[in-house]
Amino acid sequence: MFVIKIGVFCPNNSKKIMQIHDNRLIAECTSYDFKEMLERKKVKSWLKSVSAFANTEGGSLFYGVNDEGEIVGLKNVQADADFISEMIKARLDPVPEVQLIPIEHEGRTLLEVKVKAGVLTPYYFITKTERARLM
Repeated sequence: MFVIKIGVFCPNNSKKIMQIHDNRLIAECTSYDFKEMLERKKVKSWLKSVSAFANTEGGSLFYGVNDEGEIVGLKNVQADADFISEMIKARLDPVPEVQLIPIEHEGRTLLEVKVKAGVLTPYYFITKTERARLM
């Protein structure tokens, strides 16, 4: 059995540990969200999580993990990471501090988007016609 530990920011500035066990990501806190794949045509659906994490205590999005915590992996992690970075810079104001961390596990790659608690709150999602604070 292979177990990998991943640091995740959780409420009250505590650091919790997530573990991969039997190809499932086991979480010990609620400041995370699993995404099976990157939705390029529905960026607001995941940017709202990034904004909400930055506006509160921080958190992580895990791409390549389904709702049950099973690691399904991503086909092109680098392209997904580049797109996420580009959209965060283009659609959130101010730009929150984010780390993009690829994680290899049993031939599958998932991507952790670790969002730190913001110091320049509030963080807004912006479009040509809308500026919305998402929490």
